[in-house]
Amino acid sequence: MSSVRTFSEAERRVLRIMQDNLPDSPTPYAAVAAAAGTEEEEVLALLRSLREEGVIRRFGAVLRHRQAGYGANAMVAWKAERDGIDAAGARMARHPLVSHCYYRPSVAPDWPYELYAMVHGRDAVERKRAIRELALDAALTEYVVLESVEELKKTSLRFF
Repeated sequence: MSSVRTFSEAERRVLRIMQDNLPDSPTPYAAVAAAAGTEEEEVLALLRSLREEGVIRRFGAVLRHRQAGYGANAMVAWKAERDGIDAAGARMARHPLVSHCYYRPSVAPDWPYELYAMVHGRDAVERKRAIRELALDAALTEYVVLESVEELKKTSLRFF
């Protein structure tokens, strides 16, 4: 039987802040702690415990690429051999114009692409150059470029 986690008021203050944007600071957790009236180590301990309990699976950042000056963006779907997909993905993920890269097995016989990389460019020329670099670096020749036509609203879940 699973138990329901109850949060102290101090933990709720921290989590209210954490479900929004992190403070623009070289020490964001210290800034969260100051705003919540607690200590940085308490913020970190709370986040660690929630991760260990499985309440938080991951902690990520959202890139609002257009606001950051990247107007030419595309998801590139790559055909890669399964035994080399991890290595190819790792190489792509290191590229400075790739924000995220992941494997998703195909379930459609007419869609052989299983490796995906989100590529950002300030313009189409920069994006195309980055895609060529990725293809060469990962030794992959078959891919489809799915250009972004609009940036959808990105929101986080709100619990408190």
